[in-house]
Amino acid sequence: MRNYKTQMEAAKKGIITPEMEIVAKKEYMDAEKLSESVAKGEVCIPCNINHKSISPEGIGMGLRTKINVNLGISGDCKDYEAEMKKVDMAIKYGAEAIMDLSNYGKTHDFRTALVERSPAMIGTVPMYDAIGYLEKELVKITAQDFLQVVRAHAEEGVDFMTIHAGINRRAVEAFRRDKRKMNIVSRGGSLLFAWMMMTGNENPFYEFYDDVLEILREYDVTISLGDALRPGCIDDSTDAGQIAELIELGALTERAWAKDVQVMVEGPGHMAMNEIEANMKFQKRLCHNAPFYVLGPLVTDIAPGYDHITSAIGGAIAAASGADFLCYVTPAEHLRLPDVNDVKEGIMASKIAAHAADIAKGVPHARDKDNEMAAARHVLDWEEMFKVAIDPEKARAYFESTPPSERHSCSMCGKMCAVRTTNMILEGKTVEFCDE
Repeated sequence: MRNYKTQMEAAKKGIITPEMEIVAKKEYMDAEKLSESVAKGEVCIPCNINHKSISPEGIGMGLRTKINVNLGISGDCKDYEAEMKKVDMAIKYGAEAIMDLSNYGKTHDFRTALVERSPAMIGTVPMYDAIGYLEKELVKITAQDFLQVVRAHAEEGVDFMTIHAGINRRAVEAFRRDKRKMNIVSRGGSLLFAWMMMTGNENPFYEFYDDVLEILREYDVTISLGDALRPGCIDDSTDAGQIAELIELGALTERAWAKDVQVMVEGPGHMAMNEIEANMKFQKRLCHNAPFYVLGPLVTDIAPGYDHITSAIGGAIAAASGADFLCYVTPAEHLRLPDVNDVKEGIMASKIAAHAADIAKGVPHARDKDNEMAAARHVLDWEEMFKVAIDPEKARAYFESTPPSERHSCSMCGKMCAVRTTNMILEGKTVEFCDE
């Protein structure tokens, strides 16, 4: 029987949990050092007591950058089987987290199957599910109704929840005073803003924040403090609304920690490259070094169909500058619900960004695979190259689509391969290119 409710409570008591042991081993670090970071809130281990199939992961300072995959059904795309294929894709390619953003109908069955099936962390946004779950119009939903949905998700085994508690009246005032090109682009944030304006009430997740924390503490659900006022275009970044909400999120972080609830803080959004590093640093400062979870940021607004690339550029800079968790973006962003191929492209772009950042941050053993690849390329060992590659299937398919006459090189350089030439000379051999 556990004599603690949450990973944070255990860490504060000096207890090394089984989950901490697993994470410490994955991260090549001492479990006691990890526990100290969990106690301070600099690392979280999202791990609901009801998620039995999970393989625990840590998110935060000094750890590998993790990635999240978004999926879920909508009113226009109701194919649960297709979404489960995306789940399998995410697990196959090593995504550490999956967020079910379903916003249509009764999603309980899909979410339950997801929790049973997935070793990855599961996240949700209860606000998305509220209308379908409660079968009420937005204006008729009460504060207690919203809490009911939070409890339902917690009971089902969700490891972290995006709760948009920072968009309170003060933050809304700053948002309305400082005009934006794109206004509010957060789905959950826009729904809460609409609810607040239509009812005249304070944000229920802010007004009843302590009640939310009690539910999350009971099941050891990590709160992911949502950025309802994140910028939706690069011209809106680092404005009064974004910063006003971030200040509120810093205060909410400390309130959660006081209840032993683990915290992540969510960030932008869309942002020019030259603003990203500063944003990461003042986010960490204002939110007391809580793990930072970023969507992108997308560094330009003109690349629909290629936003997995704009996101990977921003994500690499963000993670190298202190972000801990990247939410993938697919080529379908801003255009439609992603299909399985889009999901793969988004995962790969995000994993490359995360890995590149880990190398830059000096995360232990981050360079190991790169060194293995260099060793395989040095001796032109194609099978080893495919094995080490982040996507072995694609690497092999490209190589074999235009095969070289001899497997000493690829079809681009042939016998003029620089590696082959240098190796032969260093081995005392003669390099010849012309056939007799």
